[in-house]
Amino acid sequence: MLAIGRHVSKLSGYAPALPTPFDAEGNIDGAAFERLCDRQIAEGATALVVAGTTGEAPTLSPVEHRTLVRIAVTVSCGRVPVIAGAGSNCTAHAIELGRDAEDAGADATLSVVPYYNKPTQAGLDAHFRAIAGATGLPMILYDVPSRTVTGLADDTVARLAGVPRIIGLKDATGDVMRLARLRPRVGPAFRLLTGDDATAPAFLAQGGDGCISVTSNAIPGLCRTMYLQRREGHTARARRLAALHDQLTVALFRETNPAPLKYALSLLGLMSAKVRLPLVEPAATTRREIAVALAGIEDCCPDYMIVGAHWLKEKVGVAAE
Repeated sequence: MLAIGRHVSKLSGYAPALPTPFDAEGNIDGAAFERLCDRQIAEGATALVVAGTTGEAPTLSPVEHRTLVRIAVTVSCGRVPVIAGAGSNCTAHAIELGRDAEDAGADATLSVVPYYNKPTQAGLDAHFRAIAGATGLPMILYDVPSRTVTGLADDTVARLAGVPRIIGLKDATGDVMRLARLRPRVGPAFRLLTGDDATAPAFLAQGGDGCISVTSNAIPGLCRTMYLQRREGHTARARRLAALHDQLTVALFRETNPAPLKYALSLLGLMSAKVRLPLVEPAATTRREIAVALAGIEDCCPDYMIVGAHWLKEKVGVAAE
């Protein structure tokens, strides 16, 4: 297997933002999480991103957060980096999460822009510098203004790129032009990663380093191949795969992530669709759209799926029930 990003300082390609599986009682399903981590690594994921937005981080206890990181670290066994979500709108809490992640064996942390507080850019700068100075782990900034209201300005990113432990940005703004604005200001070593699956093909085509992805949880092999085909200049093949990727992505973001994703993974037999309140499982129309998208990928590219098309087609018929 071609290595396309085994060290966090050179992270590239597709890395899944992993969901947290829950059992019938609402507890973490450790066995399902192990299987999910192992499948991602086997199909070419370049890192495991744990306990972030897709992992329902706001509903996790500190013990659950550490448990997820430890499971991912154990399954990875050094094959790929483990990046732990360690963000909070309280700087002191974010530092605690970062230290816990370091103790649990994580290779890096992902730190989201503080939500609800609406800090100024000066406050964001001070927040991230304080976190970066509190652990020995590399840190990736996470800018997702659709969830945090406040966003990181380009000037702030450029300043923070000079902090030794801050090694990259997960940009979930969907602004594909931002890559061209930031690259000259942050240098070639700073990892510019998209966190927006809908615009990821365009972002990567313009030279982005990679994608921390929701969609790749369901189709890791397809996402990896799409990335490599584009990087190797096989643009027609990459576009065909991107069309399948895009159809599934639309379905997965029809409602709030990760509820649709967990339903998709339940169709694939990987985990329960259960989410924690205040999230709820997706509506019947969304469930059907997801099943149709997965069945279409199975028909076109069965090597990228783990169940038979006939089984998925049966699910299409019952998804709205």
